[in-house]
Amino acid sequence: MIKILTKLQQNLVYAIPVSMLIGLIGGGFLFDAKPLKQFIIPITFLMIYPMMTTLNVKTIFKGRDTKLQVTTQLINFILIPIIVFALGKIFFSGLDPKYGLWAVALFLIGVLPASGMTISWTGFAKGNKEAATKMLIFGLIIGSMAAPVYTKVFMGATVDVDMVHMFQQICIFVFIPLIAGLTTQTYLRKKHGQQAWMNVYKPKFPPFSALGVIMIAFVAMSLKAKNIIANPADLVTILIPLTVFYLISYLVLSFIGKIMFKREDAIAMVYGVVMRDLSIALAIAMTAFGKEGSTIALLIAMAYVIQIQSAAWYVKLTNKIFGPPAKTIDSSQADISPVHVQPDESGKETLVVEEIKKILFASDISSTAKFASRYACGIGNKYDAQVWVIHVIPDVLDTYSSEAGYDISAHVDANQKNEFNKEAIETAQHLVQKRIREESKKVLEHFPHCPLSEERVIIKAGDPVEKIVTEAETGGFDLVIMGTHGHRDIKDLFVGSTASGVIQTSKVPVLVARPS
Repeated sequence: MIKILTKLQQNLVYAIPVSMLIGLIGGGFLFDAKPLKQFIIPITFLMIYPMMTTLNVKTIFKGRDTKLQVTTQLINFILIPIIVFALGKIFFSGLDPKYGLWAVALFLIGVLPASGMTISWTGFAKGNKEAATKMLIFGLIIGSMAAPVYTKVFMGATVDVDMVHMFQQICIFVFIPLIAGLTTQTYLRKKHGQQAWMNVYKPKFPPFSALGVIMIAFVAMSLKAKNIIANPADLVTILIPLTVFYLISYLVLSFIGKIMFKREDAIAMVYGVVMRDLSIALAIAMTAFGKEGSTIALLIAMAYVIQIQSAAWYVKLTNKIFGPPAKTIDSSQADISPVHVQPDESGKETLVVEEIKKILFASDISSTAKFASRYACGIGNKYDAQVWVIHVIPDVLDTYSSEAGYDISAHVDANQKNEFNKEAIETAQHLVQKRIREESKKVLEHFPHCPLSEERVIIKAGDPVEKIVTEAETGGFDLVIMGTHGHRDIKDLFVGSTASGVIQTSKVPVLVARPS
């Protein structure tokens, strides 16, 4: 399921229009869409909670980038609201009430800055990710507090804005998920450690947020399907001001970034402003404006398509606008895995226990992996076998793709992929070797020698099942040992398929150790 959701998230630019098309056909011809309203609240929570769980709030206390942060938020809460208000007046000045509601939608986009995509696109363009994270957190807090006031002041004459009710909805769909998300993050960090959180748990949350976005887009379109079918030109009317808004934003921000900041900070500022928090805007639209909410949500849902696609195109122009990034070490140095022994060419297909001479121990640096390491050491000692440790980290570009809603990796060659993963690989190498040193001391208390070695460490980036199985077969290993959490641990909700996936696909025998 996670793989399917991840693919959907990496291709939001296509998944959202498809879901809206299905909603249009379904709500227009196949079913009564009114009952879908009861699903808005649970879907909205599904959309917001995973995003909040992955926030790194500690980032706001790091770095000295006051000028950058202040400039970004002044643009977010002064310049951008003025731009969207003016565009609303220009493009939605018709007498039909729907024009006023679309103006409100455009304004909501303008007062809710910085989504999780901000960090992903900044990282892909090799900008300042730490600054982008701070922009996201500051924008989220300020925007949530300011949105009811701004909407009342600027749009009160267009639509009835109940500030108290709107703020209540923001508490339900922003602050409660924020508290719940940070609590979840803290729990997982403490129980499983920082490395397991970053490499195992954190990547599993964003795909569920993407599912919520797709479902909300479907519901919004279904509820308005009959009106759209009767007036198909409405979609064009919506898309034109959205396109103008993003175009103006990129031009203005590029100019400001070019003259005021260095390359990395300028990129963070651009994406810290352009990547609006459409998820929260959708949540507010669908819950705070009653029966008019679906009309408002329609424009916001359409903004996803332009926002993601424009971000992808802007990356291609980044080097031309701000110059190339600083040169780094040759990406070929990213492959720090040792040379592996080739599989035995004797033709034997059946392995016997006595021939266990090379063991592959798959570790995710969790408490369960620590338990499984006892088996690796014990069996390694009994049969005088070498134990190699493999640790698989999430592919950086796959992670960016998931969070950005766009398949970024398709536009990057193999050498560039290695370069993106270099830092994560080196960090993982250091942590695994540290764990081996700790375990070796304990092993030597019970065995004459320790089969674990800092020299026999393999770090890979990508899908854990695929990498473990491939390494086991091509590296000539006789046995794979790994841990699993069984069915009593929260991890099985997200990553329980790793052990079973290796068991089902590996041609090399697999031993799975589960704590009692």
